[in-house]
Amino acid sequence: MHARIYRPARNAMTSGMAKTHLWVLEYAPASARDVDPLMGWTSSSDTQAQVHLRFETKDAALEYAQAHGIDAQVIEPHQRKQNVRPRGYGENFATNRRAPWTH
Repeated sequence: MHARIYRPARNAMTSGMAKTHLWVLEYAPASARDVDPLMGWTSSSDTQAQVHLRFETKDAALEYAQAHGIDAQVIEPHQRKQNVRPRGYGENFATNRRAPWTH
């Protein structure tokens, strides 16, 4: 069995970092997906594709993979750029602003 171990990126629709601190072990698809001719839905007989295991650390995920004989590939996360303003959106409505805020 092949799997990949990675730390998920943050959701692009929010500025929050929720669900990005755990490491995920995800199995590679063993078979191709089929298209249902009537409804057009995709399906697969591979049940391992539904399994997403979460671990606190990368080492814990690697230990699990080695203990269960899983050939795992580790994908290191990209570092976030540090160009985020220290205060953020609430600064627009602060009472101690030096200049008036307009659109």
